[in-house]
Amino acid sequence: MTKLPTLTAYLDAMQKLLAFILQIPPIDPSTHLRTVFLLRLTGDVMTSVPGYPPQMKELQTLLDFLDDLDQAWSAALKNQVWDPAAGEGVDLIIRVDEIEPGDSPIRSSPVSQTERTRLRSLLVTGTAGLEEWMSGLNTSGEDYQIALQNAGLLQGFDDLFSVTLSEMGTYDGSVNDPAGMEGTC
Repeated sequence: MTKLPTLTAYLDAMQKLLAFILQIPPIDPSTHLRTVFLLRLTGDVMTSVPGYPPQMKELQTLLDFLDDLDQAWSAALKNQVWDPAAGEGVDLIIRVDEIEPGDSPIRSSPVSQTERTRLRSLLVTGTAGLEEWMSGLNTSGEDYQIALQNAGLLQGFDDLFSVTLSEMGTYDGSVNDPAGMEGTC
């Protein structure tokens, strides 16, 4: 849990931490470090956000941060470097003339199956927790989903982590279907 006074303050701090983590290059031995830190950040965010009272005025900031985290995971899963100007991962290109004879080979290990499974679990349980948390919104008796729709936020929350889940091959709803997980473990 966090000691920051508001959700917005917490998300600002996490945004800075995310930017720092994304500076870690996807080149071994650093590749695993970036993945571990992203997993830790994801777990912290998914458990800390419900510790704040849900307020409609902060939901767009939350949605923006979660979209950035989704893009970060997409880059990590593709072993891409982070382009902060574009806000997305880009392929690392090393020109042949920059490689000296005798240099060790440049490697970039993919996210392991164990890390993918942990990530999938964090996203599934975390989004369920966020949905339960948002049901506590003060919406003057209106269903929270209708309030989100009226605020133009429902689609964003419905699409949480869609890029990451698509990259992992589980956006079609097969995440809880054992048949859809064949070959992923």
